[in-house]
Order: sequence, then structure tokens, then C-alpha cells
Amino acid sequence: MSLINEDLLRIEVVNGAKKVFQKGLVQAGEGNISFRIPNKDELLITPTFNTYDDFEKADIVHMKFNGKVLSEGRLPSSEYKLHVAVYQLRPKVMAVIHTHSPYATIMSAAIKKIPVIIEEQVIFLGGYIDVSEFASAHTDEFSKNAIQALGTRNATLMANHGVLVCGRSMKHAVKMAELVEKLAWIHYGATLMGGTISISENSCPMFIDDFESKFSTHREFTSRCEE
Repeated sequence: MSLINEDLLRIEVVNGAKKVFQKGLVQAGEGNISFRIPNKDELLITPTFNTYDDFEKADIVHMKFNGKVLSEGRLPSSEYKLHVAVYQLRPKVMAVIHTHSPYATIMSAAIKKIPVIIEEQVIFLGGYIDVSEFASAHTDEFSKNAIQALGTRNATLMANHGVLVCGRSMKHAVKMAELVEKLAWIHYGATLMGGTISISENSCPMFIDDFESKFSTHREFTSRCEE
């Protein structure tokens, strides 16, 4: 990979990181964002304890999937294994984002799945948002549980931890992260008003084609709109 191409990919990570920070989906020192290096078992990822507001492309860590760091300077996010697990399982994924956005993290702490409540959820995410089983962060079990909860969708909540999303591009991944927080906010508010009314699975097929053709990242489509 040329230096010019690596610079462009570093800028993708910086822009993605700054966007999720500006949108309030992460605070200083939390969350992580990565981008797959095409045709290699390598990624670019935000460093550990990323402060976001003064973040620059020189802070990005270049590393192999096996954990070997190829760049100098900052250490990679301690949750890099989570990103690697997604890239290895899903060749279509180019960007992975992990956030601690407030309402979605509330749902993850309460172990509350988010049912299908608006059509946009099917188009971009592929259906309901599951919650993974709890495991200590940074462990192989943590990554395994998150992957299992993703199913064939593009987002999941991680029990007592936060959000994981993936996309075919950084733009897509940022959209997914933003959408999960919006859905969690709607679900929380509707619950206070007596309960969320989810969309029937029978109303979803018209949106599945859009998901499959434009946004899905899984290998094969076998999911349903609802749990």
C-alpha cells in the first residue's frame, strides 16, 4: 500500500472518529473506530484512550489482524480483537465502530433488545437490535458474544458495555452508530409512554431488498426482520 493510500485511509478513520464524537456517541477516552486495509489482514484503528478533539492522522495505529503493530507512536485500542473478529467473519465490512452512546448503553445495561420500530431500521441495520451475552471486555469471549449477537445484521448492543456497528464504508458505519442511538432513544421514550409498538414482520419485505443490495455486510442472508 502506498503512503498516499495509507494517508487517505487514515483520514477516513480520523473523520469517522470526529463525527461520532461530535454527535455525542462517545466521550474522550472511550469507544474505538477502525478501517480495513483492502486486500490485507491489516487495519487502521484509533489508539487507546483517544481524546477525539485533538485527534490527528498520525495518532492512528496501523496493525495486523494478529495484533502486531506496524506503526510507531501510539498503542492501539485494547479492543482491537473485536474489530478483527468482525473483519475476519465479514469480508464486505470496511469499517467498524464501537460507541458508548447514552441511550443505547442504557439498553445494553438493562439487557433490552430494540425491536423493529421504524422502516429505516430494516433498510440500514437489517432488523431488530440484539444484545450479546455479558463477557469481560478485551477477551475472546467478548468478541465471540458480540459476533453471535450481530447475526446477519449490522449492529448489536453488548451487554453492560455499549454498541457495535459495521458498514461497507466509514460513512455507512457512522450512519449505523447514529441510527442505533436514535432507535434506543425512541424505544426508551415509547416505553415511558406505555410501551413500544413494533412493526409486524409482514411489513418488512419491501425494505429487505434495499438492505441486501446497499448495506448488508453478512455472507448470506438468512435473518428475519423481527426476533
